[in-house]
Amino acid sequence: MLPASLRPPQKQKPIDKTLLTIMTVLLLLGLLTLFSATYYKAQDTGDPWSEVVKQLFGVAVGAVAMCFTTRIPYQFWGKRSVVMTGIILSAVLLLLVLLPGVGVYLNGSRRWLRFGGVSFQPGELAKYAVVLFMAMTLTARGRRVEKLFSGILPVLVVPGIMFLLILEQPNLSTAGTIIIVSVLMVMLAGAKWRHMFVLGAGGLALGAYYAWSEEYRRERLLSFMDPFAKMSDEGYQLSQSLIAFGSGGLFGMGLGQGRQKFAYLPYPESDFIFAIVGEDFGLAGCLAVICLFVAFLLAGMRIAMTCDDKFGCLLAAGIVGMISVQAFINMGVVVGVLPTTGLPLPFFSAGGTSLSITMAAVGIVLNISRSCRGNLA
Repeated sequence: MLPASLRPPQKQKPIDKTLLTIMTVLLLLGLLTLFSATYYKAQDTGDPWSEVVKQLFGVAVGAVAMCFTTRIPYQFWGKRSVVMTGIILSAVLLLLVLLPGVGVYLNGSRRWLRFGGVSFQPGELAKYAVVLFMAMTLTARGRRVEKLFSGILPVLVVPGIMFLLILEQPNLSTAGTIIIVSVLMVMLAGAKWRHMFVLGAGGLALGAYYAWSEEYRRERLLSFMDPFAKMSDEGYQLSQSLIAFGSGGLFGMGLGQGRQKFAYLPYPESDFIFAIVGEDFGLAGCLAVICLFVAFLLAGMRIAMTCDDKFGCLLAAGIVGMISVQAFINMGVVVGVLPTTGLPLPFFSAGGTSLSITMAAVGIVLNISRSCRGNLA
């Protein structure tokens, strides 16, 4: 037998083409919708393509990052030094964003840091840092995750700290997404159902208290229940969103033909971009987008479930779960099923930095797919 140094390199298994294809379709639809949502406002600057060009730059950076993460063995992300660096860096950036004069204050929240001409939300990095931490810690704990006080609760301390830091911005939607995905990863790691019920009940009680503890949050909650009754105040954005969906009908008004983007609907390029899908492409377009996100979730979970390595399984499930939970919360908000929160729609909402980080995370899942049983490609 030849020594290892003289053996020809083994051919690397292909990545999962299904997940990559679904993500690519979502990106293309996102760019199309973003152009429709922004070209009217962008004409004021003389360049109706300005927002799309910025997003394309984010796609390009994300594609380069994804090429790297697809090729880096996913076990690298389970090293304690890598995980703790991500957690510490995220915590420091989240603390910096809270400092007056450092964090960018916009629309009642302090969520951004600005480096040169680039804005960045530390919460985007924190989401995936927590996923890495949970995957590493739950793998190391093994069967101890079946115990509530000594197994599960200590693991949730770090996600809890991130939750509190992001909540100070305030940004309940991102903070809540971190907790939801962390609990889902605990469940996948083998936690008992009665413990999950206790955690779920405690989380709902805490969320209800938080939502009702401040007047502006109470107003937002009440406006969600009947937005047209508070159309001149807290219910305005959701009311305009529902008008957009009603105008779209079954097949929509056509690309770029919707009227709500003409200064009626606030932030049509970010948090409420799904309303533009509804107005331009109708119910059919909305169902197509929802089906694509469901397919993305199923393709990602198939990778997680067919990975023999527990760390790879939890990491893939955490990343795909983070993207999918965020997408479904965003769409639920825009159609009035959930209270209004400031959470972007992955692959659609404007934000090159967020998009780049998301694509890099998908690259990690694609690398995990190389080691799955049955060669998913």
